[in-house]
Amino acid sequence: MLTRHAEGIWNGDLPTGKGTITTQSGVLDKKPYSFKTRFENEKGTNPEELIAAAHAACFSMALSHMLASAGHKPTQVQTKADVTLDKVGEGFKITKILLTTTATVPGIDDKTFQETANKAKTGCPISQALAATPIELNATLTK
Repeated sequence: MLTRHAEGIWNGDLPTGKGTITTQSGVLDKKPYSFKTRFENEKGTNPEELIAAAHAACFSMALSHMLASAGHKPTQVQTKADVTLDKVGEGFKITKILLTTTATVPGIDDKTFQETANKAKTGCPISQALAATPIELNATLTK
């Protein structure tokens, strides 16, 4: 069993406060985030961007593994995850995640690729953790 951790610190109220994010690995070390980086597109990170990064990486790994396990070793799997945050009622909610993936997989037909990509969409650990949110997939096979 592996346990990973990260820490978020927030100082102040929501609109004027500021925070930092630090990860166990040190890749993020007291990286700033704020209301403006989350809700107003100011440069900097935010929780939804971090979810998108985790989901894109996890999905790419899962799809690569599933393809290779079926005898179709990919040359490359590239995934972009778009996480949509909407105002819902009095608060905010992640309402959709769109995975857009392009994979180079020699010797596979598109039907098999699409089936495998859909299995990876539901099978990757991050997708499973986010299962309460609608997850859409656009998968393109290149040869």
